[in-house]
Amino acid sequence: MSDALGLRVGEKVEVRSAEEIFATLDKNGCLNSLPFMPEMLQFCGKRFAVFKRADKTCDTIDKTGGRRLINTVHLGVAHDADGMRCDGGGHGGCEASCLLFWNEAWLKRVEPNLAQTNPVPDRQSESEPQAVPAPMQVLLQRTAVVQEPNAGDSGRYSCQATQLKAYTAPLPWWDIRQYARDVACGNVRSMDLLRAFIFMVYRRLVQFGLGYRLLLKFYNWFKARSGGPPWPYVQGTLTATPHGELDLKPGEFVRVKSPDQILATLDTGNRNRGLLFAPEMVRFCGGTFRVLKRVHRIVDERKGGMLEFSNPCIILQNVYCLSEFSENRVFCPRAIYPYWREIWLDRSPPQVATVSMPIPLAKRSS
Repeated sequence: MSDALGLRVGEKVEVRSAEEIFATLDKNGCLNSLPFMPEMLQFCGKRFAVFKRADKTCDTIDKTGGRRLINTVHLGVAHDADGMRCDGGGHGGCEASCLLFWNEAWLKRVEPNLAQTNPVPDRQSESEPQAVPAPMQVLLQRTAVVQEPNAGDSGRYSCQATQLKAYTAPLPWWDIRQYARDVACGNVRSMDLLRAFIFMVYRRLVQFGLGYRLLLKFYNWFKARSGGPPWPYVQGTLTATPHGELDLKPGEFVRVKSPDQILATLDTGNRNRGLLFAPEMVRFCGGTFRVLKRVHRIVDERKGGMLEFSNPCIILQNVYCLSEFSENRVFCPRAIYPYWREIWLDRSPPQVATVSMPIPLAKRSS
């Protein structure tokens, strides 16, 4: 089967059967070093839309910037990334909820006339799961769990996140071809791209320090008038950070505090009790969202071990990184969930809550 479909955002696809996918995997459960994980089996035989092309991604292991991929996409439901994520079932109950990478060889295009008669559902189909070849189950289990957990530790795991450097290549931020691909495949609108470049230039001017305060004042004034987020690069000043708990439960509504309120909880590394408040999170300040889950444990992408959080973090529904302000990896389509401290949130009564969604930069500034 061909592994190059040239899929675009919004196209309908069907995930191939487990047997077809098994035929593409090597002895390590990979295709071109990209692991097919046990958590992906539940999607076999089901139809979805292309959420984004994964022609590039961000290096979350060594933080070097962008990485290049080929013939790979992220799937979703009607441009929604929330429904096609790893549930951690095959990796010790990891709760990071990473967006899955799909090689196009594991998919087949659904022709438009067939898609109309058998539309992609609003959510994943509740049909019975397909039969999985026993050798495939053994292979995926063996490659996912490198070391079984025991009384002394929580085990060691291998997944798409831990193996990211194996199936990607370095992608310099100045390689202009990536931005052409972003627009051509539908990941990014040309106006969004233009605004991102303008922001990059503006940021360089601010970094040079010439008229620093005036430039920031003008930026925040303009964004306040146009409905955009304030300057995203804040700087904390504390040496010891405060702690706050709301005991939030999935399904509750919360309002993200203002940038100034959150700034008052950060140390000089922009962290609260070790958790980073990143520039991409500023855009959500003042918005009201539903709590998706509490996160207690995630796989360490660098070492493969399980990290247990002494202070659980919060993931909010439909709140993920849009990578508009991320240095050297603009418009990464990976849609990573940021983690929120409860001290950065206020509980919002359901009867007055209005869910705010991630709004593309172009719409916010129009």
